[in-house]
Amino acid sequence: MSLHAHVVVQRGSLEVDVDLSVADGEVLALLGPNGAGKSTVLRVLAGLLSPDAGRVVVGEEVWDAADRHLPAHQRSLGMVFQDHLLFPHLSITENVAFGLRSRGMRRAPARAAAAPWLDRVGLGELGDRRPGELSGGQAQRAALARALVGDPRVLLLDEPLSALDARTRLTVRAELHRHLADYAGSAVLVTHDPVDAMALADRVVVVEDGRIVQAGTPAEVARRPRTDYVARLVGLVLLPGTGTGQQVALDGGGLVTVAEEAAGPVFVAIRPESVALYLQRPAGSPRNVWQLRLVAATPHGSVVRCDLAGEVPLTADVTATSFAELGLAPGAEVWASVKASEVAVYTR
Repeated sequence: MSLHAHVVVQRGSLEVDVDLSVADGEVLALLGPNGAGKSTVLRVLAGLLSPDAGRVVVGEEVWDAADRHLPAHQRSLGMVFQDHLLFPHLSITENVAFGLRSRGMRRAPARAAAAPWLDRVGLGELGDRRPGELSGGQAQRAALARALVGDPRVLLLDEPLSALDARTRLTVRAELHRHLADYAGSAVLVTHDPVDAMALADRVVVVEDGRIVQAGTPAEVARRPRTDYVARLVGLVLLPGTGTGQQVALDGGGLVTVAEEAAGPVFVAIRPESVALYLQRPAGSPRNVWQLRLVAATPHGSVVRCDLAGEVPLTADVTATSFAELGLAPGAEVWASVKASEVAVYTR
């Protein structure tokens, strides 16, 4: 691993205590809700905030320790912010060359080094323009070129796509993925968007209340969430319980039948699209049927997402047509059914 960091910071009532490592050529995403401590970790890595305790080491160079704090301008890093933060009075070429100039490189070689990076991000013809003449996506690509032009050992990305509109975001995300695949150093992406984390990162670390609550590849985190926050992000309802054979007694009450053997403390995970709703108890003998109450209904893409309360709280996705045909409204009593084969179960 190239980057090793143990970051301990007290921010008001929140204590951040995060330990992470990132290999050369790896992209690590810090995913979590607002206020979880993600940006605090990034500020420490960038040298913008001194940790209260811990250590930051890149290769064999100590950036932070009890007796050392390397200033931001002396760290081999590039940073991309949520808002590109380009200098409005400088041309795009001068913006990209700025980091090299601030480290003592003369103007002509700095501009020469910036030119191929502008070509790489598709801005080769726009080097003489000012930031105000660029679109949001072009400005963010210029910010990426500025961060990478000096071949930094560490690349930090703080919500780099969140200020873009939906269409631009898709394009810039794809381009960013391509550039990150070619980057040889250690990259750390801070985001609250699971799509960005899953699309861009090799590994995901989930931070809640200043602590790491889950870590793994994007597929591992999406398939087996370990907190309700993560489950909601990836579109699952997560229910803790105790397994006995093919039944799980939920901690909050209620019983769920599963298709595989379960024993001891487990999580049950159910996708909203796996939940079928009825006004009357469904005929036949489905293994999981509960009478629940509709507490909220929200349009969600092409479906209506229904939050259901009762002995087994669930979320169901139904088409707008089905929602209307059932005559559903908050407060309505419904029957919910889930096939045992559609229930995922794994050890806590």
